[in-house]
Amino acid sequence: MTNPPVPPAPGGTAPPRSLFTRAGVPQPLSWGYLGLLVFMTGVGVEAGFLSPYLEDIGIPSSQVAMVFTVYGVTGAVAGWLSAALSDLWGPRRVMWLGLGAFVVTHAFFLAVAVPSEAYPLLLLGYGLRGLAYPLFAYAFLVWIAAVAPPKQMGSAMGWFWSAFSAGLPTLGSLTASLLIPRVGERGTLWAALGVVVVGGLLALLLVREPTGAARLAPAGESPLAGLVGSLTILVREPRVGAGAVVRMLNTASQFGFLVMLPAWFLHEVGLSDAQWLRLLAIMFATNIVTNLLFGVVGDKVGWRATVAWCGGVGCTVSTLLLYYVPAAAGARYALCVLVAVLYGATLSGYVPLSALMTAIAPAHKGQAMAALNLGAGASTFVGPLVVSIFRGPLGVGGVVWIFAGFHAVSAALTLVLRATAADGAADSGPAPSTVAHAVATPATKGL
Repeated sequence: MTNPPVPPAPGGTAPPRSLFTRAGVPQPLSWGYLGLLVFMTGVGVEAGFLSPYLEDIGIPSSQVAMVFTVYGVTGAVAGWLSAALSDLWGPRRVMWLGLGAFVVTHAFFLAVAVPSEAYPLLLLGYGLRGLAYPLFAYAFLVWIAAVAPPKQMGSAMGWFWSAFSAGLPTLGSLTASLLIPRVGERGTLWAALGVVVVGGLLALLLVREPTGAARLAPAGESPLAGLVGSLTILVREPRVGAGAVVRMLNTASQFGFLVMLPAWFLHEVGLSDAQWLRLLAIMFATNIVTNLLFGVVGDKVGWRATVAWCGGVGCTVSTLLLYYVPAAAGARYALCVLVAVLYGATLSGYVPLSALMTAIAPAHKGQAMAALNLGAGASTFVGPLVVSIFRGPLGVGGVVWIFAGFHAVSAALTLVLRATAADGAADSGPAPSTVAHAVATPATKGL
């Protein structure tokens, strides 16, 4: 004899959903979001001061930019590997790998490379460290895409990027502003290691969701085929390739600005160290809130339109304002904060790109996410590379125009991205058949 069905709640309504579900957070992964926040806070401690600190110990600015460029190159490789390896090993194992890699490489950078003040060792130490955080963070992103309901994918991704940005560089910069006057730059960098370990363990020990412990790729797929496929999909599915390019252009300006703007705001605009660090924190505190906002907006009004107009076009304008308003107004802090807030907000317009990519290639979600993560990692070296090459001949203003052009190109590319060749399903969320497939098939992502 079977049990009778559970009656509906009074009035015929469904049982109330949890707070996490209503907010768009996959409840089984809720501790992972907190762990990511703490982890990225540790990673972001250095964001507002490492570049000028290396210059202060005698490293030329062009070499400092190249150190960050090499870091970005290894980060791009790790971004791709995070999704490709998650398909083969499961996201949890890749996150453990990323945490362990950070501990080892960060200790080498601080204990060996920085004290030596030797350019080759700085390149080696910081370059190797670029492998670490993308493995942890983007593997968790793959885990989210595998678990989140398709109709809430944009919101779930928005929460990811809010946690990511809350740590790097928002809370990280605030932490640095509090610690540097007390323990100095070197001591602050050592403290960051402890924060990273706490965040990593929070996520890995408290999240028990089973999907992340198993491989996501089909059982019969060989490891080599999976890794190769995550690259060849860039050619096999041109829309995935275009999405990866959009993802690269998305945050190239952010990572370039972290190399170029600290010294510019301090020495040319006239802000103090504390003012700059607070400005950076405010910029990305805005980004935390608007990441959530644009995740919801994308689910409601369309992922593609949100990315193209709010992200691409919005950042084209805000990137120029971030330079020209302080250049004209000087150290008028309120105006500097205003344009920083606008830039941080428009960066969030790209958040629905993650959900859009899961809809573009529903049969190869893991490979699509690996391609998108490759674009995310590439942005971490493209931005500093542009600064390294063009800041000398073009100046800060010329580099800013290059980054504004990147955002304009990303807007144009996004307008050709659709979930299917025949319709605009991604503009209103996944089509019903896509939803059904996504529920049955592990999925994977990038910002």
